[in-house]
Amino acid sequence: MSATPETLPDTRRMWLPRTNPGVYKALVALQRASSEGLSVELAEVIRIRASQLNGCAYCLHMHISDALAAGMDPLVLGMVSVWSEAPHLFSERERAALALTEAVTRLGEEGVPDDVFDSARAVFDEVELGQVVASIVMINAWNRIAVTGRYPAGLDERQLR
Repeated sequence: MSATPETLPDTRRMWLPRTNPGVYKALVALQRASSEGLSVELAEVIRIRASQLNGCAYCLHMHISDALAAGMDPLVLGMVSVWSEAPHLFSERERAALALTEAVTRLGEEGVPDDVFDSARAVFDEVELGQVVASIVMINAWNRIAVTGRYPAGLDERQLR
């Protein structure tokens, strides 16, 4: 269920599509490029998990809605936050991408652990791995913009351009 600015309390501190359209357009282009070649299912579980970790209700709402519209199983989507406890619901590639998503999103002093990266490298070819990393980086960028700007869940800038 998407909302309009009229039906939501306006909690936004900023709205990048309006205030910085050049930056917004560049981010959208980078978002599209980062997703090329990845399945919708893989791209959405990456976006959903990073958005959960970053506490971004705006992006989480958007990507759960997109995943449902793409026909993804609602039960699986509900289990993304506990994917490691329900590995049978996720493919080997999804599990590797989810582990990498967590490591990149929670980037610590030691960086991404070798075992996490090696697990991803074992199931993705070089180009796919680059796409997965780029997708993780992009959703983290969007999460930070939306959280900083206090974008409300239910609003979708793609429908307001």
